[in-house]
Amino acid sequence: MLLIHHLRAFPTTSLSPRSLTISTALSSSSSSTKQQHKLWSGLDNWRKSPVNDLRLWGPTGPLLPSSDSISPGFYGLVSAASSLADLGALVLSTSDPLSKSHISHLAFSRWRRENLPVGSISHLPSSPARPPKPLLVATNEVPNPKDSNLPLNAHMLHNLAHVELNAIDLAWDTVARFSPFFHVLGRNFFDDFAHVADDESRHFLWCSQRLAELGFKYGDIPANNLLMRECEKTSNNVAARLAVIPLVQEARGLDAGPRLVKRLTGFGDNRTSKIVAKIAEEEVAHVAVGVDWFLSVCQKMNRAPSPTFKDLIKEYGVELRGPFNHSAREVAGIPRDWYDPSCGTEVDKGDNKQGDKEQLSAVYDRLTQIISMESENSSLERPAK
Repeated sequence: MLLIHHLRAFPTTSLSPRSLTISTALSSSSSSTKQQHKLWSGLDNWRKSPVNDLRLWGPTGPLLPSSDSISPGFYGLVSAASSLADLGALVLSTSDPLSKSHISHLAFSRWRRENLPVGSISHLPSSPARPPKPLLVATNEVPNPKDSNLPLNAHMLHNLAHVELNAIDLAWDTVARFSPFFHVLGRNFFDDFAHVADDESRHFLWCSQRLAELGFKYGDIPANNLLMRECEKTSNNVAARLAVIPLVQEARGLDAGPRLVKRLTGFGDNRTSKIVAKIAEEEVAHVAVGVDWFLSVCQKMNRAPSPTFKDLIKEYGVELRGPFNHSAREVAGIPRDWYDPSCGTEVDKGDNKQGDKEQLSAVYDRLTQIISMESENSSLERPAK
């Protein structure tokens, strides 16, 4: 895996024939995995799409907010940042949820408008700033609709708003935390996850707006801290971050989305059901981005994606639980054999020992040499100050 312990760059070493041989071998096979893998057909269009300013939900769908909906002070904070990583750190240090959402959008807008560098941040807090409410509790302690004093539609919206707020931080944490490895991951990696953060900030605003229309607000009931725990666990390994967050946690949104829409429609809240349906539709891009970059990391490791994904899920103690929306996952680019044991071969079920610790250690050593070489090349190409 692309192992990034403690956010320290790998030590730069002199180039060696062995490193050059490994790099050449990986380069020659770098396109084979993606050629064999069916990615989401809309991924290129999503990447090329302009900044989406439709931040409110109108009578018939998304619309532009009024010009005075964003505090002028936010513009000053965003304009003071000198890099994308700094913008990410600004979002992560903002505790108020609505402010976080607005700053996230301004940050992505500035990134797209100006030729900012990705930059680099070597140290980040283990978790982002949080508001006093909601109270964070264990998943089994989150009140059910009957015990929450919220109607079913508001309860579901609150849970979704919490997921979307966490998703803003998860995407910006990925940008800022792995920024020291820009020369390995490339600019497009950071653009994609800043784009994801912008989508999530819009989703949170839609949920927050609808909660207010129903007479409630985000923070009215306790919520779980599952997503941020997963974020902390994967803070030193970008391959694990991609496997655990987009390919497991966000993929659960593909599973749950149609069920939530159906329950809200049955409850008689068509407005909320349309908001949730639009969010579920846009989440496909976020899973697809995770798939694409996971494949890229696997190419650098010269490893097959499916067993690598399974190794990481096992190593990080992540549960794959259904029911699965197989068709939505297929559209997003996740093959069924990655997550569904019934599709596994005997090799996938454990007879193959290629995922054992000795071989993983060899992969780590080999990748360290490659990254050292790339870091040396990058330093040689930089103009002297």
